[in-house]
Amino acid sequence: MARHETLAAVDLGSNSFHLQIGRVEAGQIYPLDSLREVVRLGAGLTAEKRIDRAAQARALEALRKFGERLRGLPRQAVRAVGTNTLRVAKNAPQFLREARQVLGFPIEVIAGREEARLIYVGVAHALPAAAHRRLVVDVGGGSTEFIIGTGYEPQLTESLYMGCVSYSLKHFPEGRIDKGRMKRAELAARQELGGIVRAYRSNGWDEAVGSSGTARSIESILRENGFSEDGITRDGLERLRSLLIKHERADPERIAGLRANRAPVLPGGVAILGAALEELDIETMRVSDGALRHGVLYDLLGRVQHRGDMREATVLQFMRRYHVDAAQAERVRTLALGIYDALTAGAERDQEDDPDRMLLDWAARLAEIGLSIAHAQHHKHSAYVLSNADMPGFSRMEQQRLARVVLAHRGKLAKVEDAGPDSADWALVCALRLASLILRRRADLKLPLLRVAADAGGFSLELPQAWLDENPLTAAALESEADYWKVVGMRLNVSGLSEKKTAVLRRP
Repeated sequence: MARHETLAAVDLGSNSFHLQIGRVEAGQIYPLDSLREVVRLGAGLTAEKRIDRAAQARALEALRKFGERLRGLPRQAVRAVGTNTLRVAKNAPQFLREARQVLGFPIEVIAGREEARLIYVGVAHALPAAAHRRLVVDVGGGSTEFIIGTGYEPQLTESLYMGCVSYSLKHFPEGRIDKGRMKRAELAARQELGGIVRAYRSNGWDEAVGSSGTARSIESILRENGFSEDGITRDGLERLRSLLIKHERADPERIAGLRANRAPVLPGGVAILGAALEELDIETMRVSDGALRHGVLYDLLGRVQHRGDMREATVLQFMRRYHVDAAQAERVRTLALGIYDALTAGAERDQEDDPDRMLLDWAARLAEIGLSIAHAQHHKHSAYVLSNADMPGFSRMEQQRLARVVLAHRGKLAKVEDAGPDSADWALVCALRLASLILRRRADLKLPLLRVAADAGGFSLELPQAWLDENPLTAAALESEADYWKVVGMRLNVSGLSEKKTAVLRRP
């Protein structure tokens, strides 16, 4: 396992992009460097849900700066995540291709609840350890997350489609503020909150915490104006609201503590946070320096040290939830990984840090979750669940790729042909299909000697001819398997080994 002493997290938010670099020491992360660029990616989202070129240019320039700072770090030591704007933008895939090239590292778009989970992890590590329940509210640029948790464990997570950028643009055009606009913004936020208030109040909490730039900015303004001595209070926020209405705009020259780059998105943030305090009956909220990027760092630490990887916990949870035959899943997993290692022999990679190998591991164990829905076409049910379920720890891209490999592990391959013959997924698909086919009897068997290889045109499989003769059903299935690969323009050659050749190969 590679040892990473320096880790980095990149947060592509709807308002700002953040880079956080930390040093790992005794299971803790100590900050080394941080960068922040106000990009307002969400402000560039058109009515057609496309990011305009101006916003893309700002984003790429910020990522170019981050890329320079990250140069030289290994891929496994850096994690970049995109949030709400990249979740909803129709042209996000095209933009992300260019963004990855500029940054020099992959960029994952995470689901709203996954964003909420990571925010809570970041906040929990930034606050003193406590046994009581905390409510964390994070007003971002395009979404607002609400999390209840204890210690480092989130228990209730939600992400609502409202943020300081989107609300400021929609309800306060050109920065104009009056009582009517503020009321309409607050009403819209209260309507969004309506679907979660009952569940959150019934769960309860002992302490409310605000995180991200909106909360820190509002706390600073309240303190500078004497509206609150510490944290955010409902009374202090009401006084700030009145001040904004009085001045008719968020004016840094007339409102102490307000930074110029925060002014354009302040009214939307005030409206959302005010509605949250009102609906959830919060009188006082402390503010934490922890945020999404810090949660990403600690989540990454669990991954690189192979402890506390939330994805592994999610896989085990799904196996239990969908009553997966654990013994069969382990048989398929072991053989599939063995085939994959043989197919990729000679490649420079660390098995424990190989993301493709990890994905195959998960796919092998989750391939049969669809059996709990129906036996017929169960691989399609499995893929649907993996595509659409909340899977803590997984990015949207990881879920889609996992679902694609699982969908392809049985039946015709034409349904996943869009992956393209050069995709690394074909090796994963081949390994999982062969393992599932050979182990179809679902019993502990003495497996035959097998040899596999890959080239530009496809794959080859060699098995003892005697074993093929003794297992005619499997031999016939392998013949059909070769036909499936031929349909997608790839080759699977299956051949039998003579007893003499087998004996030679078995010699130590």
